[in-house]
Amino acid sequence: MPEATKVRLLGCDQVELDELVVQAGQPEYRGRQLFEAIYRQKLAKVEEISTLPAELRREFAAQGIEVGLPTIFNKFVSADGTVRYLLGFEDGASVETVWMPEGDGGETGDGSDAGDESPAAGRVWNRATICVSSQVGCAVDCQFCLTAALGVTRNLQAGEIVGQICVVLKDQGVKPPQERVNIVFMGMGEPFLNYDAFIKAARLAVQGVGIPESRMTVSTAGIVPRIHEFGQESVRPKLAISLNASNDELRTRLMPINRKWNLERLMQAAREFPLRSREKLTFEYVLLRGVNDSAEHAREVAGLVRGMQAKVNLIALNPGPGIDFDTPDPARVEEFRRILMRSGIPAFVRRPRGRDIFAACGQLKRTVELTTIGGVPASPGV
Repeated sequence: MPEATKVRLLGCDQVELDELVVQAGQPEYRGRQLFEAIYRQKLAKVEEISTLPAELRREFAAQGIEVGLPTIFNKFVSADGTVRYLLGFEDGASVETVWMPEGDGGETGDGSDAGDESPAAGRVWNRATICVSSQVGCAVDCQFCLTAALGVTRNLQAGEIVGQICVVLKDQGVKPPQERVNIVFMGMGEPFLNYDAFIKAARLAVQGVGIPESRMTVSTAGIVPRIHEFGQESVRPKLAISLNASNDELRTRLMPINRKWNLERLMQAAREFPLRSREKLTFEYVLLRGVNDSAEHAREVAGLVRGMQAKVNLIALNPGPGIDFDTPDPARVEEFRRILMRSGIPAFVRRPRGRDIFAACGQLKRTVELTTIGGVPASPGV
């Protein structure tokens, strides 16, 4: 007898779950019970959903209907408490997702590190952030990013994106909205090249997991048509744009995508983006020693951003094997920040988190050749 085609509940919205239970001859409210069990309770197996009748659970099993949480292949803990998860899917593909417990915050205005709690002190934090991937690899090919070396294998499905959030929250024993958790779609991949799945996952994170959209941010390398579309979404995270250069010649060298959507088109889209009350755009700028970190570059960035409701997050390059750039000195980073500030541009230095375990910005590359599940070797999908 052929094996039943598997159906994944994770990634289904409320309407889809309602339709599923009605087709099974159950009242519609069973769909709400499913939605609660999957996204709020984060149950991993259908048989664990005790609110459903036993006969419905048996029917789901017979039909190959499963929850579909990602599998934790491996995880690595940094000295600063950051955790890098290697998460796997049924087809053998894997991505990395990062958990960052934070103290006073992830940005500093003076170039110094804000204080946070030592892991040895126990789980004490004011907020935490989960950095989520949207693709297996990345196609954008930014020259200073380790993920770019992977290329792109495939897009993630909505359930695989929101599933990263669910499995990390479950592993950490954290339950939003009671505990403050931020989501940044800044992991592996370009979210706007997997737009529909990313948007659906963001909606599910709001409506199902319980994370307000005001605590979510998505970063794009500059997919201009999607920036326009994103501004019209009824439920959307905040927007961050990876700038990384102050002129077209330099940006094309560092980010080949600039050939398709240059700075003029990108900044026009940014200026037209409809901001909510008290909302700011974020421009991210990775500083590379002797490449894009001069005072003149800072003044050019100020010229690009001036007059916008925006801030600039400065990121000193996080090094990695095969990256042909160097990290600038802290004094150079601080000079860049001060030039922006004197030009009226709010500017902050992002603290590196998890550098020692390759979990920092630009370092995600599934840096494990082999992991095991239950003692059985399993490919991390590289």
